[in-house]
Amino acid sequence: FLDDVIEVNPYPLREIDAMVKSNRRIGLGVMGWADLLIALGIPYDSEEAIALAAEVMSFIQRIGHEASEQLAVERGPFPNWPRSIYAQGKPLRNATVTTIAPTGTISIISGCSSGIEPLFALAYSHIVGERHLSFVNPYFEALAKERGFYSEELLQRVLQHGSVRGLPEVPPDAQRVLITAHEVAPEWHVRVQAAFQKYTDNGVSKTVNLANSATLADVAG
Repeated sequence: FLDDVIEVNPYPLREIDAMVKSNRRIGLGVMGWADLLIALGIPYDSEEAIALAAEVMSFIQRIGHEASEQLAVERGPFPNWPRSIYAQGKPLRNATVTTIAPTGTISIISGCSSGIEPLFALAYSHIVGERHLSFVNPYFEALAKERGFYSEELLQRVLQHGSVRGLPEVPPDAQRVLITAHEVAPEWHVRVQAAFQKYTDNGVSKTVNLANSATLADVAG
């Protein structure tokens, strides 16, 4: 499908058309990473999550490249293949196969977390004029009900603050799993990005959240 899109896309300039079709870059990626970790009971900022990220993305990378190899047999390799880093291996249809995009709107439509980001909140209210629309992460709600600490009172508190951190009715191990973006240390954000980038051809979209008190030295560190 992604390779077909290259053919049907209208390009504003002939030079762009020629460049795109000479390399045939595509970007197969992921979303729903935070949801998966909650479903598996794995904290976002943990060695287990880093290992799983490498396992998942290396699988997608391997299968994606195998599919691109098959497309090269059927349709021919990308024209610049003889001058590429892949020239000594099997021909590929696409110069790049994988990427990790923000998937902001797509993830909302799909009802899952965006890209490889942690949840920015477990529940929140979206205010549009006089309307208050409440959104609750289904994996948080399912876990809370399964573990027996769900209540309407808890939901209202989470809607106000977005997190369960420090709430006495939420077991400590559940608090670890139900972590939100600003509760993840910057070093772990970077480690997650590195784990996925190792097996991604193109770029990886990743936000590194810092406290508003962060300094230039914190960023440099």
